[in-house]
Amino acid sequence: MWYPPRVTVQPSEPITKEEAKRQSVVLHSDDDALFDALIAAARDHVERYCGTPLATQTVEVKCNGFCDFERLPLAPVQEVTSISYVDTAGAPQTLATSVYEGRFDGLEAAIVRKYGQQWPAIQPGSRITLIAEVGYEELPPSIRHAMLLWIAEAYEQREIAAAPGWTAFDSLLCNHRRG
Repeated sequence: MWYPPRVTVQPSEPITKEEAKRQSVVLHSDDDALFDALIAAARDHVERYCGTPLATQTVEVKCNGFCDFERLPLAPVQEVTSISYVDTAGAPQTLATSVYEGRFDGLEAAIVRKYGQQWPAIQPGSRITLIAEVGYEELPPSIRHAMLLWIAEAYEQREIAAAPGWTAFDSLLCNHRRG
């Protein structure tokens, strides 16, 4: 079982203020603070909608056992920084990279044992800690466009309106949802 991740290195925003202002046809700097807030809100909304981190960030996530590594809770994964655990004697250990390898394929991510290796025994009741860099190195064009649409709409419509049905936003993001 995976526990909720903790972001240890915050992401930078994948959309620039200039891109957002260009999409919204804004040529002045009066609303720069608003655009900063809208960009952060758009990233947060799309991350929750798709169930995946967008911008590169470092996370720490814990699980109960090595069997949980068959499907990591976050993807895309760029790199595993470390895997640590508590051995049966109660001593903290870092798992050697010679024991495992990452299999990262888009929205699917797993860590598997290398040939001939075994997972170490862990102290009962302890947690395994995985630290990894997650998020897209380069945002897919459809996600970028969906975020720009969301930002432009939020800039133009600054009050709550009735929720629309299926939109271009949904169409652009439906293939990026992780479930």
